[in-house]
Amino acid sequence: MFIATTVKEILKDTTMINNLLNSIQKVITLSPAEVDTVKTLFKEKSYKKGDFFLEEGRICKHAGFVAKGLMRFYINKDGEEKTYDFSQENEFVCNYESFLPQVPSSKNIQALEDSIVFVISHADLQLFYASVEGGERFGRIAIESVFVKMLQDISALYAETPELRYERFLKNHADLQQRISQYHIASFVGVKPQSLSRIRKRIFTQF
Repeated sequence: MFIATTVKEILKDTTMINNLLNSIQKVITLSPAEVDTVKTLFKEKSYKKGDFFLEEGRICKHAGFVAKGLMRFYINKDGEEKTYDFSQENEFVCNYESFLPQVPSSKNIQALEDSIVFVISHADLQLFYASVEGGERFGRIAIESVFVKMLQDISALYAETPELRYERFLKNHADLQQRISQYHIASFVGVKPQSLSRIRKRIFTQF
């Protein structure tokens, strides 16, 4: 029984690190030696539901790849939490405006579920760039895409109507509806939970 459980755990761990490797190899090709480098530089870290990957006022020390679980990005504005994005399995998680210059963050990243994340420190990322051919290209593409998305999400938080934000949530995160509380969905939309119920009713009665 113990041996069978151990084998299952090994297979699960192998699948999770392979998902990270596959994500990287969608952009660049890794040699066998570079695969080993990635496995060495990315460290597996567990977060309990409610744990912070990053807290406001602290420096973002790591970039991460969500192997299992769900993360929420939010800012505090006038005493209220404003959710602007989510990261789930096979997506990267980081606040690059804090991570790249190593300055305190104005944003929070929190686990909404028990999560497993492969993290890489700022210093180890420099080793990744130096050791992996195409590493800097991968980093540039990954950072550009996440950073642009973050700016778009934050701009939408202030520019879009609640109805449009909810429709965008359905489009981009349809598979997360059962995993995210109505409170956090309402926070993303920018309304109170009771107002979210009215928005949902208006949208779904149109179809």
